[in-house]
Amino acid sequence: MAVASLPNLITPIDASMVRAMVTAHQRYIEGRPGGQRANFSHKDLRNVALEGMNLADAIFSGALMGGALLAGANLERASLYGVDLRNADLRNANLARADLRGACLRGANLACADLTACDLREGQIALQDPKNGFRILKHEKRAGELSYAILTGATLADAQMNGSLAAAADFRDAILTGAALTGAKLMNANLDGADLTDTQMAQADLSGASLKGACIVGSTIGSANLDKGALDDAMGAPPPMVFIDDTPLADVLAAHEAWCITHGVEGSPAKAAESDFRGAGSLKGRKLTALKAPRSIFYGLNLEGIQLQGADLSGADLRGAKLRGADLRGVKLVDALLVRADLRGAKLGPLEIAEGRYVRTDLTRAALRMADLTGADLRRARLLEADLENAKLDGANFQGAERDTG
Repeated sequence: MAVASLPNLITPIDASMVRAMVTAHQRYIEGRPGGQRANFSHKDLRNVALEGMNLADAIFSGALMGGALLAGANLERASLYGVDLRNADLRNANLARADLRGACLRGANLACADLTACDLREGQIALQDPKNGFRILKHEKRAGELSYAILTGATLADAQMNGSLAAAADFRDAILTGAALTGAKLMNANLDGADLTDTQMAQADLSGASLKGACIVGSTIGSANLDKGALDDAMGAPPPMVFIDDTPLADVLAAHEAWCITHGVEGSPAKAAESDFRGAGSLKGRKLTALKAPRSIFYGLNLEGIQLQGADLSGADLRGAKLRGADLRGVKLVDALLVRADLRGAKLGPLEIAEGRYVRTDLTRAALRMADLTGADLRRARLLEADLENAKLDGANFQGAERDTG
């Protein structure tokens, strides 16, 4: 029986009561007198405005929350068992370790939300009806549902999603590392750029799904139901060895570093276009000025403090790379992928090549979604058509930078 036909199982609640319960819950969290854990079980909270509220550990079991405004809310460890959250706004919400069994999130916006270790497995609610005894309160779907939900950039690491329904959901750039998706129904889902490292996906239905640029290292996606060629553009494990003209990449980089350190007296400059650097050894703090490595893979690598002044990394995959404090002055990063890259304090300003002459860092059309540019130097950088959606820009210096207008 649908929720709409069981009004006696859902109780209304007015705005003043909601505010009082939220205030008491805040006191409960802080351990102050008068505190009480908020319990919104089976309450009608449709379209309620709770943006940014701290509701960690609150109870919402069986509540109606369709269209609720919960952007930026803290719902960590909250009990959302069987909750109806259809079309809710949960952007940037914290749902880490939340109990979402049987919850319906159809059409909800969970962009950049944190759902680490949440539980989206199948669930039902049983409750006492004064007239008819125990009934099962059901939403339209019993299993945790994310169909048509927006999860771009969301974190779902270690999430329990076995058997969940997420047809046509948007998981672009989402982190699903270690998630349990056995038997999940992901038909027509968009998983472009998602991190599926060590994800359990046996018997999952991925028919019609898109996986361009998805990282599938260590996952069991090979035993899922996939369209022919679905993994052609996905990223697998790095090759055991990469050679540049019969020379191991690690040796090529060593010669290039010697060339940099000795100002050309020793070693030789490297040309490593379209190379996979994941197996090249540690690159942290290396001096690789003027490296030529367009369209190469640096996915998830620790490149902190690296010196790459004047390098050509156009079209390179630097997603999730740690580039904190890196010297990237004058680097060509046209069309580069820097999604979730850590660029805190990085030098992305102009490179002086002679008195009064500079080469600018070129980030034209670079993907910098969710990148951390806190305190980065981007003076005079070219950022035309660059994608900075949800990037952290606190303290970044854009003086003289060339950016899109309008």
